[in-house]
Amino acid sequence: MRFKDVFSIIGPSMIGPSSSHTAGAIRLGRVARQLFGELPEKAELTFFGSFADTYRGHGTDLAVVGGLLNYETDHPRIPDSLEDAEAAGMEVIFQTSSGQHTHPNTARISLSSGEREMTVVGASIGGGNIEILSVNQFDLKFTGEFPTLVISHLDRPGMIADITALLQKKNLNIGYMDLDRKGRGGEAMTVIEADSPVTGELIAEVKQLSMVEDVRTVDLAERGQL
Repeated sequence: MRFKDVFSIIGPSMIGPSSSHTAGAIRLGRVARQLFGELPEKAELTFFGSFADTYRGHGTDLAVVGGLLNYETDHPRIPDSLEDAEAAGMEVIFQTSSGQHTHPNTARISLSSGEREMTVVGASIGGGNIEILSVNQFDLKFTGEFPTLVISHLDRPGMIADITALLQKKNLNIGYMDLDRKGRGGEAMTVIEADSPVTGELIAEVKQLSMVEDVRTVDLAERGQL
């Protein structure tokens, strides 16, 4: 990837020791938390590659859990995130896997509350930057760097045109879009990174579109709230 400034290399203001193993890991946890929409009752965290080898020593476990608590990269409670998670009623399970991924710093974050479940796979790619690789087994890529819409819907003719028409009406510019589907006419998911924040009014209008099942947002610029 091409780095746009020095902070893309050394990382953001953060609790160390590593921008890749801590700052990026926190952001992976925050993206998963924002997509889930609330503090989960249970989190199963699977680390691959370098994460699997060093997650305890580099604090990656503390970082991802801190992200799930919606802590930002410089939150002073990150070293105490496991205790905070237990106090908040979130069960956390850690495991490692020798499975192969395109990036060595990869984590699978599986969240559940009651019958609700969500799985997010993402990688910390350096300098605190991340790349989400899949959401609920849909192969989608986005960075979390920009306000993001994640739309679950059925695959139908004109769906993307209807979504983009709403964004145009709200004067919201699309910086990036990705889509995956289970099959023709089946379940699908669309990700849109926008150049400005997504309003609640727009979310409500997207939810009203035919065959839209759910709309989630990611905005790491928002200050974290437990």
